[in-house]
Amino acid sequence: MNALEPFEKHPDMVLKKGDIACFSASWQDKAAAIRSIADQLRIGLDSLVFADDNPFERNIVRRELPMVAVPELPEDPALYANALADAGYFEALHLTAEDLQRSQQYQANLQREHIQASSTDLTGYLKSLDMELRWGRFDRVGHQRIVQLINKTNQFNLTTRRYTDDDVAKVIDDANVLSLQLRLLDRFGDNGVIALVIGRPLSCSAAIEIDTWLMSCRVLGRQVEQATLNLIAAEARRLGAETLIGRYLPTAKNGMVADHFAKLGFSACKQGDVTLWKLNLNDFVPNPTFMRIVEA
Repeated sequence: MNALEPFEKHPDMVLKKGDIACFSASWQDKAAAIRSIADQLRIGLDSLVFADDNPFERNIVRRELPMVAVPELPEDPALYANALADAGYFEALHLTAEDLQRSQQYQANLQREHIQASSTDLTGYLKSLDMELRWGRFDRVGHQRIVQLINKTNQFNLTTRRYTDDDVAKVIDDANVLSLQLRLLDRFGDNGVIALVIGRPLSCSAAIEIDTWLMSCRVLGRQVEQATLNLIAAEARRLGAETLIGRYLPTAKNGMVADHFAKLGFSACKQGDVTLWKLNLNDFVPNPTFMRIVEA
């Protein structure tokens, strides 16, 4: 493929093919290609930036995909880097170790997707991944990554509540608050921290309300939701709770989790714009999964 040649053979090319999470080169129109990339990487279109030297292509993407950021580039290619930097699309308060592994994580996920697409046996596929879910409570080591995930996760996020550095520090210091950070590993590599949960005890009853439950869309369909509930239930019981209360606050982006609690066996106890769900821990039986659960 001609498009790959500079990445593989040009001696002055700094970027290599291995640095690119999803390489797409075809005669497909740019808007369709962008949709395909977002689908393969399981990220929202509003997380993408489209940089192109052709003003015609830029205008098409702006028209077809208004949620995609499309910077206006100068005519001189030497000024492209400054234009992108000045636009601020890639600024971050903190750069975590996981951020540096993002391309490799996306590439590994594409390998998983390829195997799943070619498999007709879901059980066999899940077993073949050799998954290990490592969990722990919020801690100082993961503090910055926790803050980052809470404030950027929109799709699989039941309440989309945001937390500051200080907010997360208070959760870490409060032994009465249920907190979970989960990391998923499999035979393709380390997916990084893929889920966070915060649960707060209700003063009027032996119940814990799930204040925050968010997950990376990259791990959907691998029983992580069920395994996470098993851990939430175990931690809630340890804290003396007999009931879990789930809260779903709909937003423009999290419609994919509208029936999340229903799928996991919760019963609706309040309907409206904000829905509440209830799970009796005395009756709860842990979900069977094809992964090892390890406390980190």
